[in-house]
Amino acid sequence: MTDPAQGEVLHLRGVGVRRGDATLLTDVYWRVRAGQRWVVIGANGAGKTTLLQVAAAVIVPGEGSATLLGEEVGEADLDELQTRIGWASAAVADRLAGGTRVLDVVMTAAHASLARGDEVYEEYDEGRARDLLVQLGCRTLVDREFATLSEGERKRVQIARALMTDPELLLLDEPAAGLDLGAREALLRRLSRLARDPKAPSIIMVTHHVEEIPVGFTHALLLREGRVVAAGPIPETITSERIGETFGLPVEITDSDGRYAARATFG
Repeated sequence: MTDPAQGEVLHLRGVGVRRGDATLLTDVYWRVRAGQRWVVIGANGAGKTTLLQVAAAVIVPGEGSATLLGEEVGEADLDELQTRIGWASAAVADRLAGGTRVLDVVMTAAHASLARGDEVYEEYDEGRARDLLVQLGCRTLVDREFATLSEGERKRVQIARALMTDPELLLLDEPAAGLDLGAREALLRRLSRLARDPKAPSIIMVTHHVEEIPVGFTHALLLREGRVVAAGPIPETITSERIGETFGLPVEITDSDGRYAARATFG
């Protein structure tokens, strides 16, 4: 478990990641503390997914060091460490069988399985899965097949699945991607409620858009070409100057009741 005295969930010190001749991350310093809700923003190819994979203990950095949930990633049992992390992404969703019942999509996470098999589930498992689906606004979807859901419904079910094992860290990889306006706003409302829940784990969410930052998120990290542009509390980090530097163009950032918007200011 995370050391409560330190309250530190993730600590990257000079982390670099290379793949062949490509440099994906360079000299990344980042500290995530218990209870914080972080958004990671950057353009395509900025290194966001790679950074999330480091945070998920899927990638061991080739340079620098990473401490995750109190363990050094380079020395830890990664299979055990990954059980303490919830991850919702398109990559996971693509591996789920479309004919699987929604309740089973969530419940099978308890056994790190993608489909219902011979595993034995207790009443607690089913009860928790149902409670999470209710929490994410999916009460009426419990007995539906996953393939019949809308994209917005699938995103919420994925988040319920990621929470099933009561993780210490929740990773959300572009949860609003591909959603229409109504579905996006419904999802952001659910994420805002989750962010405000003191029992919820620390959260790291990746997105391209400041409009997708849920109210209640506390911190932001900005990436450009594998390097950190800025990291810190959202009001100090999501600014016109820093977002402009992150995307390489002049922008104007506006804030209305904790929701942000960006507009390019060419000419």
